[in-house]
Amino acid sequence: MNEAFRALVLNQKDKNVTARFEDLTVNDLPDGDVLVRVKWSTLNYKDGMILNGLGRLVRTYPHVPGVDFSGEVISSNDDRYKPGDDVVLTGWRVGEAHWGGYGQLARVKADWLVPLPDGLDAAQAMAIGTAGFTSMLAVMALEEQGVSPDQDGEVLVTGAAGGVGSVAVSILSALGYRVAASTGREETHAYLRELGATSIIDRNELTDTSKPLLAERWVGAVDSVGSTTLAHVLSEMKYHGVVSACGLAGGPDLPGTVIPFLLRGVRLIGIDSVMCPYETRVRAWQRLAKELPKEHLSAATTKVALGDILPWGEKILKGQVKGRLLIDVQDCEHP
Repeated sequence: MNEAFRALVLNQKDKNVTARFEDLTVNDLPDGDVLVRVKWSTLNYKDGMILNGLGRLVRTYPHVPGVDFSGEVISSNDDRYKPGDDVVLTGWRVGEAHWGGYGQLARVKADWLVPLPDGLDAAQAMAIGTAGFTSMLAVMALEEQGVSPDQDGEVLVTGAAGGVGSVAVSILSALGYRVAASTGREETHAYLRELGATSIIDRNELTDTSKPLLAERWVGAVDSVGSTTLAHVLSEMKYHGVVSACGLAGGPDLPGTVIPFLLRGVRLIGIDSVMCPYETRVRAWQRLAKELPKEHLSAATTKVALGDILPWGEKILKGQVKGRLLIDVQDCEHP
């Protein structure tokens, strides 16, 4: 079998990254155990960086980006997956070190896949995608550290209008938490309240890093921004508060001190959605299928044809995207 398919292919020359759609065949794909017909992918902040040649996330060219995908197994060398099985993939540096979801076919290691759980179809799985999967891991980390809906106080979600933040707001609200959603975009306030936010916090309120401790506000937090925002959030956590940190949109530096950890017992939990153990990955997806309100997926999702994806890479880097971008990979018509 050497089926032909369309893919968005990146190349690099003189440190300049270019993208164009090309006709490839199965023989062009990297090695792997399972061949998948990709139906849906997403466009995350990291995808935007890759499409614009930022961050040295891709080291080897030519390259097919797309850090997640869902689809149907065509063939498999692993007994866990049969032709016709629906699968979802997030993490494992797919779309960075290994060709990813912006091609109509993909070949990957069997251990990287997860069976699509009951209650989700392929499009819904990618409406959730890496961002939603990361959100569930962040919520699970809060739970494991003792944060619960019956505590007196709100859970803060930073970057709440983005992919991770919007799904985190929806999950936490569905589980009964009081959720404060932080955003700098007034036009998203109604959207965030629709997802279940009980209050809206202007992101400019989360910029003061001059003091190591401020008034206690939050029993827990999901931070997808990092840098000065994370430092400020740590200074406002209640005694034994917990922060799940899962993003670097603001940068990798943390201009804070150890005082919140020593004097308030604040716990900072890093969320790694890339090298996530298989059992945890399956459990997170099963919970997403059962606990994420499906009616919120359409409100939080914009569908884009793969052939129209390139301008959206710049938009997401400029903060001009609300919620999730769902990529229809089989729709690859382009100028």
